[in-house]
Parts: sequence; C-alpha cells; structure tokens
Amino acid sequence: MRSLVPATGLLLLASLLTGCSGDDGDGDGAAPAATYLLPARTARPDEKAVRPVTAVDGDTSFTVIGITTGLPELAGSHADVKAEKGQFVRIRLILVNNGRTTALVDVMKQRLRTADGASHRPDLNAMLIKRQPQKFDAGAAVRVEFDIWYDIPTGARPTAMTLYGGSTLTDLKDVEGTSLLF
Repeated sequence: MRSLVPATGLLLLASLLTGCSGDDGDGDGAAPAATYLLPARTARPDEKAVRPVTAVDGDTSFTVIGITTGLPELAGSHADVKAEKGQFVRIRLILVNNGRTTALVDVMKQRLRTADGASHRPDLNAMLIKRQPQKFDAGAAVRVEFDIWYDIPTGARPTAMTLYGGSTLTDLKDVEGTSLLF
C-alpha cells in the first residue's frame, strides 16, 4: 500500500505539469491566436444578415455580411433615383488588407453574379447617391466596411461575387479576382 501513494502522487504531478504547458491541443505547442471581441450589431431594417463567408484575393480578404434586395428606388441627401433594370441590391462587405503594403481597391470592378449566370457591375449613380467609395487605398493591416450598390433585373437572385483586391506581384493588373458564394 505504501508504494501506491508515491506512484499516485507522481501521476497527479505529471498531469498537473502537462496542464500548465500552454499547449492548445494541436500538438505544435503554439498558443491560440488572440481575436477581437467585437460587439454584435443589428442589421439595418431592410437588410438580411448573412452567415459570413470570406474569400481571399492576394493579400486582401473579403467578407459579405449583409444583403438587401428588391429596392425599386433610392433616396439620397440630394437626389432620388429609380432602378433602371428593376431593383437595387446592396451588398455589405468587409475588406481587410492583410499585406504589408497599401492596396488600391477599385470598388467599381467588383462584380455581382446572379442565379441566371449574369455578371453585374456596381451602379455608379447608386454609389454616388449613397456616398460609397469608387476607389480607395487600403493601408497595411486596414479593415474597411462599406456597401456596394447594383441595379439588376427584377426577380434576379444574387448568388455570388467576383472580387478584386488590388494588384499583387503575381497579378499586377488585378485581372484574376476570386469568387465568393453566398
């Protein structure tokens, strides 16, 4: 009985030491990455919050977080406009430049794809009326959230986007892009 007590003590000590090793369980010994604890936000009244899906193009990542469809017209501070093709669609997007240099982002290059296979350009008038950027520099490690407005036919259903994150060493003209499915 006497030899059982020291053996039990050694087993207990060994289990405590491994519990303090800082290992996150994946076997590499690295601590898990810290994440920001961002407050939850309510979607806008006409917006459908979507389960975030992220796509990457070069050093730039894109995450769609909201979609609004079926808007026949838009009102701005100085102008109102009707959808020429039938409906305005608003995509709420988070863009993150994960690189060490500035990325020139051409918002007007981002394409919305619909279930019928058509590709749609952002609507310039809607972008101007809603005061959204057409192009901007995303600095290193910068996160930006904005809307992209499209004018698409009534009944067309958005299903995906083709996104362009700015030129990279392997895609200097930024022609490849990446797909993001909703």
